[in-house]
Amino acid sequence: QVQLVESGGGLVQAGGSLRLSCAASGIIFSINVMGWYRQAPGKQRQLVASISSGGSINYADFVQGRFTISRDNAKNTVYLQMNSLKPEDTGVYYCNGDLDYKLGRRQLWGQGTQVTVSS
Repeated sequence: QVQLVESGGGLVQAGGSLRLSCAASGIIFSINVMGWYRQAPGKQRQLVASISSGGSINYADFVQGRFTISRDNAKNTVYLQMNSLKPEDTGVYYCNGDLDYKLGRRQLWGQGTQVTVSS
């Protein structure tokens, strides 16, 4: 009953921007951390950015200064604003949430949204 659903991916030219959204649906007691990961073909899934309930934000070095993570607590939604996109940013972007809900504290993954940056 609790799910993470990503949206906002697509095809964009190098230097362009996209905004990804991840909405947590269902009855959620609290959100501890939400973050974005990405996985390129043949590569390991890696952290892009995360934001905690206390507002602590972490960015991967390769997106520092280009991407911004934010949240709307009332909507249980986290966003990733991606600017100055590069072809190497191409991959499937996954939303991850560390949540407290009916089953207890669980880590959930969204299905992913494809981001393709053309050169």
